[in-house]
Amino acid sequence: MERWNGRVALVTGASVGIGAAIARALVQHGMKVVGCARGVDKIEKLAAECESAGYSGTLIPYKCDLTSEEEILSMFSAIKTLYQGVDVCINNAGLAHPEPLLSGRTELWRNMIDVNVIAMAICTREAYQSMKERNVDDGHIININSVMGHAPHPNNLVHFYGVTKYAVTALTEGLRYELCDQSSSIRATSISPGLVKTEFAYRLLENTSISASKLYGRMKVLSGEDVSSAVIFALSAPPNLNVGEITIRPVKQSW
Repeated sequence: MERWNGRVALVTGASVGIGAAIARALVQHGMKVVGCARGVDKIEKLAAECESAGYSGTLIPYKCDLTSEEEILSMFSAIKTLYQGVDVCINNAGLAHPEPLLSGRTELWRNMIDVNVIAMAICTREAYQSMKERNVDDGHIININSVMGHAPHPNNLVHFYGVTKYAVTALTEGLRYELCDQSSSIRATSISPGLVKTEFAYRLLENTSISASKLYGRMKVLSGEDVSSAVIFALSAPPNLNVGEITIRPVKQSW
C-alpha cells in the first residue's frame, strides 16, 4: 500500500457500515479520503476519530446526494479544485427496498437503480476522466457488489435488489473491457460480500415480518472490516495484476 500514501480516494456511502470501514482503512494507510453521503455528521465524527488515533491519512467529509448527477459532478469538481483529482474510486453506496418483482412499487425500483447503478456509473466515468486528464495510469476503481450479483437470493423481497447487483457485475466487467480498449493500466475490481452486519438489513427489513437481529444471529457474519480488508488486498496487488472479482461469505452461509 506504500504507493497509495498521500494519494486521493473517493468512498461513496462512507457514513456507516462497509463504507465507514473502508474509509477508515484507507486513512490508516495514509490516503486522503473524500467520504461522501447525504448526511456527513457521522463522517465528521469518524474523521475526528481518525485524527485522534494519529492515522497518517486524512478523511474529508463531503455531503452529496448520489441520486443527483448535478451534485455528483459538483463533488468531482470540488475534489479537482482541492486535491487535483481522484486516484482511487470506491463505489460503495447502495440501498435496498423490500420490493418483489411481482408486486414491487416502481418508484422504489427506480430509487435502487438510481443509487446502485446510475450513480455508480456516473462516479466511475468521472473518476476515469479525472485520472485520464492527469495522466494517472495506475488508478483503481472498486465496486462494492454482492453475492446477489451472481446468484438470486431465495427470498423474493430482495430479487429486484439482486437485479441491480447483477448490473454491478456487468458494469465492472464492461469497465475492464473498455479500459483494455484504451490500453489503460487503471484497474477495475468487483467485491461481492455475503451477509455483513451493518444497518443495511435493519433498514431493509424494518417493516417486514423478518427480524434482522435473528438473521444476523444465525451465524457468525462478516464485518465491515472484513470487506475493507478485501479492498486493501485488491489495492495492494502488483500494478500488473488486476483482481477482477473477490467473493467473500461467512463460512456457514450457503447461498
